[in-house]
This record gives sequence, C-alpha cells and structure tokens, in this order.
Amino acid sequence: MGDAEQTGAARWWRGGVLYQIYVRSFADSNADGVGDLPGITSRLDHLQWLGVDGIWLSPITVSPDDDWGYDVADYCDVQPVLGDLHDLDELITQARARGIRVLIDLVPNHSSDRHHWFVDARTSRRARHREWYVWADPREDGSPPNNWVSIFGGPAWELDTKTGQYYLHNFLSSQPDLNWWNEEVRGAFDEILRFWLDRGVAGFRIDVAHGIVKDAELRDNPPAGPDDPEAVRRLGQHQVYNMNRVEAHDVLCRFRRVSDPYAPNGVLMGETWAPDITRFAAYFGTGEDELHLAFNFPYALAPLDAGELRGIVEATEAAIGAIGWPAWTLSNHDIGRFPSRVCKGDEKKTRAALLALLALRGTPVLYFGDEIGMPDTAVGVEQRRDPAGRDGGRTPMHWNAEAGAGFTEPDVEPWLPLGDASARNVEGQRHDARSLMSLSRDLIALRRELPDLREASYASLPSPSGVWAWRRGESVTVAVNLSEQTAALEGIAGEIRMGTERARNGERVGDRLSLGPWEGVIVSSARTTS
Repeated sequence: MGDAEQTGAARWWRGGVLYQIYVRSFADSNADGVGDLPGITSRLDHLQWLGVDGIWLSPITVSPDDDWGYDVADYCDVQPVLGDLHDLDELITQARARGIRVLIDLVPNHSSDRHHWFVDARTSRRARHREWYVWADPREDGSPPNNWVSIFGGPAWELDTKTGQYYLHNFLSSQPDLNWWNEEVRGAFDEILRFWLDRGVAGFRIDVAHGIVKDAELRDNPPAGPDDPEAVRRLGQHQVYNMNRVEAHDVLCRFRRVSDPYAPNGVLMGETWAPDITRFAAYFGTGEDELHLAFNFPYALAPLDAGELRGIVEATEAAIGAIGWPAWTLSNHDIGRFPSRVCKGDEKKTRAALLALLALRGTPVLYFGDEIGMPDTAVGVEQRRDPAGRDGGRTPMHWNAEAGAGFTEPDVEPWLPLGDASARNVEGQRHDARSLMSLSRDLIALRRELPDLREASYASLPSPSGVWAWRRGESVTVAVNLSEQTAALEGIAGEIRMGTERARNGERVGDRLSLGPWEGVIVSSARTTS
C-alpha cells in the first residue's frame, strides 16, 4: 500500500459517517427488556445497508448505573446485562466484516464510588489510592472548599465523614472526580486505552473531555451575570476553574500518543462543551497531536435558523482552519432527538436539517433513530430512570410496528417505554424511496460518490434571508431554505444530485435555483465521481 493509500486508511473517519448507539435501547437479544451487544450484532445488516462507517457505543463497562454507565466501577470489563467481552469481540469481528468500525465510550473524568480505587481511597487519608481523587479540607465553618456546583445541581463537594475531607464530584455524588494531576492515574488510563485497542476497538468517544483536569488551587468560579447565556445563569457561575482548563490538553495529547500506534484504529472523539468557538478549536491541538474529532455543541443546540447555523459554521471554519475536523451532530443521549427538539415534529424541517448535517465539512454523527426521524418519547414520572430526566431521548429503537417494536419480544416490558412505533419504524420505511430513511441512506451514499462532498473545503455563498448556501470544493453547492417562504438563488448551475423533495433528483439547474419552504438540495457541476 502506497503512502497516499495508508494516509487515506488512517483517516477513514474524515470521510465517514458515524452512528451513535445507546446500547440499552437498540436491540434486546435475550428478552430481558434491555438492549445488549448481541442485539447490536444482530442488527449490523441494517447499519451496513444504511452505509455508516463506524458505530459509537454508549458505555459498556461495569457500572452500578446511577448514571447509566457513566459511573464506571470497572474500566476493563463489560456490564453483564449488556453481554461480556466475547460478545464485544464478536461484534467487532462481525462489524469489521461489513466495513464498520466500533468505537466505545471512555469516561476519564470520574469513576463510580464503587470502583475499587475509590473504595480504597476513602478508607483513610493515607490509603493507596487516596490521591487518585480530588480531596480538600472544609473551610473553617465546615462548608465545602469552594463554590463549585455540580452539573446535576447542588455543591460539587461531598463530605466524607470518616476521613473529614470533601471529595469532588462534578456530576452525581456517586461519581467522584479523578485527580489527573496524579501520574499514577495517567498511567492507569494508558493501560485502559491499550486494553481496549488491543481488542480491536476503533477508538473512543471521550466523555467530558473538556473537564478532565481541575485548577490545582481549587479557586472559586466567578459568578454568572444577568447577560450571560442561560446555561451559565442556570449554574450561577462560569466554570473556569473546574472545566476547560488548559492542562486538560496535556492529557488528551497523552491519549493521542498511546492511540496513534494503533492507526487506523485509535480515533479520539471528544465531548467538548467549550464556552466559545476559540476554546473549542484548541482541542484539535496542531491537528496531529490531540483530538481527531471534537463535537460542535453550538451547532447541535442552535435553532433551525439559516443565520445562526451559518454563523456557527463560519466561526468554526475560521477558528480551526485546515488543522481541525469537527464532528457534527443534531441528537445524542444528553440533548435528545432533533426531530422533536429542533424540528417540532415537522417532516420537512427534519429533512432539511438532515441534509445540511450530512453536507458539512467534517464527520456527521447520527444518533440511533435519526435515520427514520424518530422523535423523543414521553416518559412518565414513574417510568423515569435517569437522574437528570433525559429518558425521552433514550427510549428503544422502533424496528417495526408490532408489539415490542422489534426491539424486544412482544410480551416483554422494555426498560423504558417504547412510544408509538407505528408512526415511524425501520420496516415501514425500508422499501419506500420517499421515506426519510431512504433519504438518509442516499445522502450517505452521495458522500461516498462525490469527493468534494466528502472531504473538500467549506465556503459560504450569498443567499437571501432564511436561506443558507455553501460550496464544497469546486463542484458541489448545497442550499437549504430554512423558512416558510419560497426563495431563489442566482449563479448556481449543475444537476440536483439530492433533494429533500426527491422528485427533483436529476433536475438540471441553469443559473437560478428555486427552493420551496424548508427545502434543501445538493447540486453538482461535476460529472466525474470516485
């Protein structure tokens, strides 16, 4: 294999499409109401048909499930309800046979309080693993060491009465934060990464990549002001000392040094909740020494508005330049499903949002069910499992309209309610050329066919109010009308290769492109394809 081919193979993620699977809700193989690894293996043919290049699994490691896997009690084994290491090996093997790679969640910011490290750490101030976590003495009045607050509400400190010190937990009190100033912690995670890479995983989505290292002096966070964004005002402070510390980049660079020898595996994809685009861009480092991919949350959380989305993408492109490669998404296990949250159940809006997502420079990440426009499911108070109330975006996949929705057996109660599987499901859309799932599949296929759509640069184009248009390289133009009015763009010529209105596919555009409300198209002026 030549140098160019090796580089292309090592960077498969640049041109690929990833698919996030919330494991407990994808497919239940043993009729216990909980999705599992063999269930995913049984549905790989769907993912191959859809055309995705890689799957990212929500946490599969051993956990008491206070935060559904994001509280890890053993970093090197599989949660029994989800399967075992053999099941993971089989999934990796079967996925590879279909040209699909498997990434897993890595949770380095915190462990479970039932991890043996923390069980030992709280036995005494001289315990073997004491300095593996963040401990501090109370203030003179016995209150927490500083004003940091938990993402889930309340102080980010919990008093350990036996040893008389507080431990830090930026999330639940049962999720103590690890001390990344400790070299032994860093070394332990070197081995954790190698353990999974040696088993053939393609890489990691790094949970809370922006928050791994905390201020060594544990200084108070500055208070929020009345003009600050809602997320800051909700917390009551700017998280400048417990999140987005510059020292976290050293850890991510270390992860990169561990993972690079495994290329084309070893891809690092970061959860990067940065306060601004400049901070976000920093997580790419030089482009060769830190994250391969970083999630752009301003885009994911923005309204479906041409001006706002254009502004976010332009700012991102300016900040990361050629060195960075963003990961774009509209849904995930924390923010819910975009057909409900952003598009309010409107099919036209869902199609337009999906076309834009799959036509940006970067790697698009679909959340399971996005391909069929699956909405959030109403979950009653008595049915909730998640401490932060995110259950509505985590409910089981709709494979068909039958009892159990193809997720589990008809007479089995799933771990979360199914919702209305008859409205949207895989079986019902599979053979309908006009369905959202067919559009999803065809957009993914078009990325493979058109090199410019897959890898070329992004450049905004002038467009009327409510319309967002851009060029990809020399031969591809994308235009989405995100408004209720018809619109027209001048100076666009070529063939409509893909449109949200499927009847327009193949239409020739002379020099003027007309778009109906919430309509999007991809126009190609090139005849040659890869």
